[in-house]
Amino acid sequence: MSLPKGLAEEVSKNLVMVARLIDEDPEQAYAYSRIALRLASRVAAVREAAGFAAYATQKYSEALAEFRAAKRMTGSVELWPVMADCERGLGRPERALAMAGEPEVQKLDKAGQVEMRLVAAGARRDMGQLEAAIVTLQSPELASHSIQPWTARLRYAYADALLAAGREDEAREWFAKTVEADKDGSMDASDRLAELDGVEFVDALVGDEPVEIDDEDDEQDDAEVAAAERASDQAEYYDEDDEEYEPLERSEADADVDVTDEIVVVEDEDRDDEQDQARDKG
Repeated sequence: MSLPKGLAEEVSKNLVMVARLIDEDPEQAYAYSRIALRLASRVAAVREAAGFAAYATQKYSEALAEFRAAKRMTGSVELWPVMADCERGLGRPERALAMAGEPEVQKLDKAGQVEMRLVAAGARRDMGQLEAAIVTLQSPELASHSIQPWTARLRYAYADALLAAGREDEAREWFAKTVEADKDGSMDASDRLAELDGVEFVDALVGDEPVEIDDEDDEQDDAEVAAAERASDQAEYYDEDDEEYEPLERSEADADVDVTDEIVVVEDEDRDDEQDQARDKG
């Protein structure tokens, strides 16, 4: 709203393309975000979109800079978890853990707090602290039977951490609970569960023996079809009064074919007499 109408429309078009492409083609989304950033770098929404596009393409330093700029412009802390995850991406998990203990976390809504917990657990794993990561994920949100937008991701992270720690039975249980919460099937929890149960998925086409085709049978079939077509043509176009008509010669291939429907020409005696009289008069 702070931009002139024409410029605002141009910027908004680029932001729409960022949103549409960020999941399926992050590089292209990043390119659109750079255009919007060049046109309106002082708009917080543009800086935020540019940050997410850079984050999706693993340009963590650039993403962190954009998120910090957006936070300064708006004063909002909602980007705090993704900023901490950028620190992880830059190989600084200890900074991510430090951010998890900052007062900003208390200002986050429930979804933001769960996201921060996931980032903190990831940082623990980055540092080789598997048991600490498991404890970090243990929370009222994890124990709740209520299905929320974050439930599947939280359960999946917990199951994955348990599996990494060698606690397979517990991991199997939580992968199964993840499947229950993952209504849209966006996660591979069912595959992980099947893998733990020793189930292998095999492509139905793999290992099938190729069907051998007998060329001799094909040639015989072709000969039969050709003979039948010639017999059909002869039956359809035969005219004994046509002087240019020449019967089709029977090929050797036709000789091997048993054609049950033979063409029978019945001579009409009256017609023959009329033809003879006509020739005598001529």
